[in-house]
Amino acid sequence: MKDKVLSVFVDESGDFGQYNPSSPNYYVSMLLHDQEIDISKNINALEKLVNNWGYMEHAIHTGPLIRREGVYKNDLREDRRALFNALYHFARILDINYICVMINQGDCAEKSKLAYTDKLTKEIAKKLRRKYEYFSAFDKIIVYYDYGQIELAQILVSVFNTMFSNLEFRKIETNQYKLSQVADLICTVEAIAQKNVLTKSEIEFFHSKHDFKKNIYKNIVKKKL
Repeated sequence: MKDKVLSVFVDESGDFGQYNPSSPNYYVSMLLHDQEIDISKNINALEKLVNNWGYMEHAIHTGPLIRREGVYKNDLREDRRALFNALYHFARILDINYICVMINQGDCAEKSKLAYTDKLTKEIAKKLRRKYEYFSAFDKIIVYYDYGQIELAQILVSVFNTMFSNLEFRKIETNQYKLSQVADLICTVEAIAQKNVLTKSEIEFFHSKHDFKKNIYKNIVKKKL
């Protein structure tokens, strides 16, 4: 019998650098995909759509897309919204789940990498323990991460190996998998949902916090495990 395999695509928002009181939250999203569920047609449709718009072999990065940064700095709002909506609807119709972990670095008595690592390790472990029955239903777990932050990579290796046995960790490029782009989308959406006041660029994109929650967040959060 073929092994039942779970893919876990990880992305993060925030950093372990100097504490910033205006942006104290650190997010880790873990997108969960049962490999028995074929999503190749969805992936091909998204790639074709994005390519037709002139973004050849493009990895959609949600934060810079909203803020009009990097490769998007000269793009019209309509084009950026089209890219966002394409990835959002791709995520919305997929049979996937996710876990999102958030810590407030300001809650740590010491504003240090060690303190952040300790707090984040405990929060990730707590989330995984709560869903242990879900994870244990799989014969193998493959964790995909671009190792953008070595501290997070070390935490993931430590926590997953402590809790589960048949594991594989794969270092990936950000443009390699569409599901890693969805993990990035989830991080951004969860961070916006926690805000009291949206930024100017977020208002330009979503109009208001109410509209964001009604039109975007409510359909993403349905997939939270």
